[in-house]
Amino acid sequence: MAPLPGSGLAKGLAVTLRTMTKRTVTAQYPNVQPELPPRSRGVIALFEENCTVCMLCARECPDWCIYIDSHKETVPAAAEGGRERSRNVLDRFAIDFALCMYCGICIEVCPFDALFWSPEFEYAETDILNLTHERDKLRDWMWTVPEPPALDPAAEEPKEIAAARKTEDKLLAAEQAAEQAAQAEQAARAAQTEQPDPRPEGDA
Repeated sequence: MAPLPGSGLAKGLAVTLRTMTKRTVTAQYPNVQPELPPRSRGVIALFEENCTVCMLCARECPDWCIYIDSHKETVPAAAEGGRERSRNVLDRFAIDFALCMYCGICIEVCPFDALFWSPEFEYAETDILNLTHERDKLRDWMWTVPEPPALDPAAEEPKEIAAARKTEDKLLAAEQAAEQAAQAEQAARAAQTEQPDPRPEGDA
């Protein structure tokens, strides 16, 4: 059966009328900021104090968009007669967000917690060359990194914390045992000094 003439137009107008009576769902950005999920991947922030220039993030990056420069400095000995040591000093840490695909591998492989996800997403540029952000900008984004979520009270305790607590309990038990032994020895000495002489008074 052929459709009636104008039925398509009627259906379209019906959809328009139904939509006009519903509440709008369009967010008026930028006047209204979006509510981002707690684990949003915006940009990568740098906690420079934790960076040891191990280069793991740059080596594991599949896009090769992380650029790191550093130099070595000699650290004097901590004690007299000790040996001088050398340490890496960070000169440049930059990420080219025009190449970054936000996989998060650099954050996962960092052994010193120097990289974090920031929900910041307003960093558009008119020139693609300006999307390479240096460490000053990455450090500023650290202020936008949310606090980690609270641990689940029903979750299993991490092995490192459990081992540290076990060692602490052993040390505390050893200290208590040593203290009890010292108190018992002190009490025995006090009892021995207070014990009267069993010999009669007339005996020489």
